[in-house]
Amino acid sequence: MPKMSSLRLSRITLSLALAVVLALAGCSPAEQPQEPVRSVKVLTVGMDNFQSGHEFAGEVRPRIESRLGFRVAGKIIRRQAELGQRVNAGQVLAQLDPQDYQLAADAARAQLAAASTNRDLAAADYKRYAALKDQNFISGAELERRETTLKAAQAQFDQAKAQLASQGNQTGYTTLVADVSGVVTAIEAEPGQVVTAGTPIVRIAQDGPRDVVFSVPEDKVTAIKPGSDVTVRGWANSSVLAGKVREVAASADPVTRTYSVKVSLDAAATPALGATVSVSPRALSYAGIPVIKLPTSALRKEGQGTAVWVVDKATMTVKSQPIQIATADGNEAVVAAGLQPGMLVVSAGVHVLSPGQKVTLYQEKNAQSAAVALQEATKNVASAAGGAQAATLPAAK
Repeated sequence: MPKMSSLRLSRITLSLALAVVLALAGCSPAEQPQEPVRSVKVLTVGMDNFQSGHEFAGEVRPRIESRLGFRVAGKIIRRQAELGQRVNAGQVLAQLDPQDYQLAADAARAQLAAASTNRDLAAADYKRYAALKDQNFISGAELERRETTLKAAQAQFDQAKAQLASQGNQTGYTTLVADVSGVVTAIEAEPGQVVTAGTPIVRIAQDGPRDVVFSVPEDKVTAIKPGSDVTVRGWANSSVLAGKVREVAASADPVTRTYSVKVSLDAAATPALGATVSVSPRALSYAGIPVIKLPTSALRKEGQGTAVWVVDKATMTVKSQPIQIATADGNEAVVAAGLQPGMLVVSAGVHVLSPGQKVTLYQEKNAQSAAVALQEATKNVASAAGGAQAATLPAAK
């Protein structure tokens, strides 16, 4: 009986000790999982040349564009010109109803006939009175009156003649004729419309030199001077032409607040009229300047600025490095400050890292396979060389 009590007591004590151990184990803090070591792509910061520059969209326009209109008022009865049509000097573009002007010309012609008759009558009277004066039948004062009448009739004749010529011109002005050769770029009136003198009817782009017109903002216009070089590239055929700035607007456009710049093309094969081109002013180009560039995948937002992850080569950890971005060069960002050549910058996966996190350098699978193949080839060469050396040794006696 005492033996059974001792055995039972030992079991109870062991059970209590085991429960205490389990309770203590449950109260101990759990081990924190270790942060995984991430594999990151990096690039070495170095100096590179700036490639791109400022480009503006421009349009090919004629150097001279004339808005032609009738010199008299009237109703348009016919319009021969069409949009895009090529016309030559002297070609008829439109016509007005000439009936009223023809009637006015007929009236002027009748007035000229009456003035001619009066002049001839006054001339005959003067001749007859001059003969009477020679015979002393009339006084000199009477002859002078006849001479004055003749001069007045001659003046009336000259006036009627000039009036007829003017009315003839008015009749001719009812036909709108192209005074230069070129291309019709706009039609601003249609048949049946009553127009006043000088109203634009047809717009013609004269043959000759062409200009490229583009607009620049206020902060760039001061760098563009007349005579500076400009590169013009066509959008349709990618042809590159050289030009020079011919004119810079003195004031900004009231709507867009930009300044218009005209470039003269120094080439025979200019783009088609109205074509869209890309304009690169040499004064605004930064090509060839050494800069530090990063892909946009390496950038991240930090507070109010921009930062990148820099890899510490000694500890293989990352730290945040604030930088300043100056501009863009194609798809890359140009860094103004914050980086030095030789730094390792994480170029991908920047949003899953944290300060002080350990990383490893990512290697492409192809590169890893090539390295393994190189190691295997080296081992094979070494084994083959060792076997050949063993075969050439003399056998031990």
